[in-house]
Amino acid sequence: MAGEIIIKRVKKISGGAHGGAWKVAYADFVTAMMAFFLLLWLLNVTTDEQKSGIADYFAPTTVSFSRSGSGGVMGGLSISTEGAKSSDSGAPTVVVQLNNELSNPSDLSKASSDTLEDATDTQLQEEVAAREQSSFEDAQQILEAALKESPEMEELAEQVKIDMTKEGMRIQIVDQDGGSMFKGGTDQMNERTKQIMREIAVVIGKLPNDLSISGHTDASPFETKDGYSNWELSSDRANASRRVLQEAGIPPERIARVVGRADQDPLTPEDPFLSENRRISIILLRQAPVLPPSMQKEE
Repeated sequence: MAGEIIIKRVKKISGGAHGGAWKVAYADFVTAMMAFFLLLWLLNVTTDEQKSGIADYFAPTTVSFSRSGSGGVMGGLSISTEGAKSSDSGAPTVVVQLNNELSNPSDLSKASSDTLEDATDTQLQEEVAAREQSSFEDAQQILEAALKESPEMEELAEQVKIDMTKEGMRIQIVDQDGGSMFKGGTDQMNERTKQIMREIAVVIGKLPNDLSISGHTDASPFETKDGYSNWELSSDRANASRRVLQEAGIPPERIARVVGRADQDPLTPEDPFLSENRRISIILLRQAPVLPPSMQKEE
């Protein structure tokens, strides 16, 4: 029809031809990049042994190749090896690697049960004790080596005595003529002794065992007008040692006891007045329930 007017309405669609789908694709891209950078970070901070443990976990098999007692993703290891990992429920679980690998007494019972399925309780306990003893001996070797790294520390090493007792590994720092650990009649520790304490803390910090710290004096009479005697002095020196160890990284919950023994337990009973009777004794307490007689040694 001539002169007829036709009106065409065009409906506009907001958001372009593809709508909001690009946002979903962009979010997927960002997520993938985040996962990629996390992977790079994990590859950088983990050791070859930890990578192997992760690979074994995701391998299509039900057999665990973990050498530790945990059998978990990290195979009983921690990404960070700086110090012991502690918890509120008990002793920390950590396998550490130094010059020698120290076994973890916390996992010994389970590890032993895997290898001694048909063993009696006594045999199992002896195996646990043997592994803990081996751990102590490794720690002793590492500590002795650390104290001999420099000429200065080699001189200080003469003041450190390490032995095994019924309670555990005992580390004693003794006085020498002309080389006292503390200022006379006080609990003020000299810097040389603090240096020894720090070296000790580095090694024992890698094991989960609780600590017993005791202070000892010689038999020389000592008492001030207000009644301060060798009993108070030995206790204060033991506490001063505890503070230095904690400052060096030993967790407070690992300190089982701090005692002063005065002159009641001389290192040299035949001459209780010798300077070496003045000492600080640090014992890594055994976790094993039974110690075989062949390993026992009277204090």
